[in-house]
Amino acid sequence: MTSAEKHSYYFIGIGGVGMSALARWCLREGHEVYGYDKTPSEITAQLIKLGVEINFDSKVSALPQKLLRKNIQVVYTAAIDQSHPQLAYFLAQGNSVMKRAKFLAQCCANIPTLAVAGTHGKTTTSAILTHIFSKTEQSFTSIMGGFMNDNPSNLIGTGSESFIVEADEYDRSFLQLQPSFACITSIEPDHLDIYKTEEAFLEAFVQFSKQVDQEVIVAFGLPISGLTYGIEVAADYKASNLQTTNRGYRFDLTTPSGSYKEVYLNQIGSHNVSNALAAIALAEQAGIEMEEIVPTLKSFPGVYRRMNLYRWKNTIVIDDYAHHPTEIQRIFETIQRFFPSQRNCVIFQPHLFSRTRDFWDAFRTVLSQFDEVVLMDIYPAREHPIAGINSKILMDSMEHNQKKHIAKTGIKSILETSNASVFALLGAGDIGAEIQQLKPEFVSL
Repeated sequence: MTSAEKHSYYFIGIGGVGMSALARWCLREGHEVYGYDKTPSEITAQLIKLGVEINFDSKVSALPQKLLRKNIQVVYTAAIDQSHPQLAYFLAQGNSVMKRAKFLAQCCANIPTLAVAGTHGKTTTSAILTHIFSKTEQSFTSIMGGFMNDNPSNLIGTGSESFIVEADEYDRSFLQLQPSFACITSIEPDHLDIYKTEEAFLEAFVQFSKQVDQEVIVAFGLPISGLTYGIEVAADYKASNLQTTNRGYRFDLTTPSGSYKEVYLNQIGSHNVSNALAAIALAEQAGIEMEEIVPTLKSFPGVYRRMNLYRWKNTIVIDDYAHHPTEIQRIFETIQRFFPSQRNCVIFQPHLFSRTRDFWDAFRTVLSQFDEVVLMDIYPAREHPIAGINSKILMDSMEHNQKKHIAKTGIKSILETSNASVFALLGAGDIGAEIQQLKPEFVSL
C-alpha cells in the first residue's frame, strides 16, 4: 500500500489496541477513518479527538449514509463474529473486507519489517525495540500492542523506512506476515480454542519462522533453529552476572559483536531482561551499532500494565496484564526476589472461559503460591460461558486458607482490609479500567 492512494476505512472493533494503532496509521497517511466498537473507552475517546467518527451501535441502520458505499474498505478484528450485522452487510454488498492481520501485512508489504512473536513478552519486547529505534534516531513506524508509560499513542515513529510490529499468534494472525527480521520470545500453548492441540500451536510458530527473510532470533531452548538469546546460558546474546537494583538489573552482555559490562535495565523482573535481550538482538541484526543500543536501556519508560510499580499508603502495588499461568508465575518470582520478606496478595481476573478451562490446574497451582488469593469473575471477552467453569469454582478447588471471591468493584476494599503489604493486580480484562480509577491514589515508583 502506498500513502498516495487515499481510501476510506471502517474499522469494526476500533477500540482494540492493535486496531486503534492501525487506525492511527491510516489517519497519519491521510486516509479517512471511521469505526465501530461495542463500548466507549479511553482509546475510542482519543481517536474521536483525532477526528475519527465512531459509533457504538452494531445495527446497519446506525451507519451514516456516507458509509454505506461499496468503496468503503472494511477492517475487522478476529474477535468479531461473522454474524455481526455491519460486517455481514459489507460482506454481502461486496466491499473490500479483511481481518486486521491481513491489513497489517498489507501495510508492511515491501517495507523492512521487524516482528516480535511469542506467547509471552511480545508487547514489552516490541516496546523496548521501539525505544531503541527512537533513541538512536531511526526512521521507523511502530504499531504497538500496548502503550508506553510516557506516550498516549500506540503508533510511534519518525518515518516509514521500517516497521516494528507484534506478530500475534491468535487466529494464526502472524502467518500473514513476511518480516525481514523476527524474534520468538516463547512458545507455550495458548489459544487452544483456535489451535486445538499443542502440536498445531508449535507448528504455526515453525511456519512463521520459515517466513522470515533473515535468520530468526529465538529464546534459548526453543525447538526452532536461529540466533539465540538467554540468561546464563550458552546463547549468541547472553546476559550474565545479574545484580538486582531498586528498580532493575545490572548485567554483563555478550553478543556476536562483543562484550559489554555493567549494562543497566531499569525494569524489575528477570523476564524483562530476557525481553531486552530479544530487542537488542533484533536491533543489532537490523544494523544498529551495539554502542548505540546499550545506553538506551536505562531510560526505557516501561509499558502500561506491564510490571507497573506503585506505592499505595504503606503498601506496594504491582499492576500487570498477566493472564496466563506462566506470566503469573513470573510475577510471583519477581515479588519473591524484590520483596522476599513481605506478605503478598494476588487479585486476579481470569481472561476467557476457554483459557481458564484449558489451564485449570496450572492456575490453581500458581495462584496458590501467594499468601492471599482474591479472584474476580472471568472476563469473557469474545466468549460465551462454559458450564462448570467460573472463578468461584476455581477458588473453591484451591487448598488455601486465605482466599476470597469479589466483584470487580471490590479491589479497593481488599487493599484496605488485607494484611498483605505487596499486591499483584493481574488480568487482561476490564480489571485495567477498575485499577485506572484507583490511580489517583497511587504513587509511581
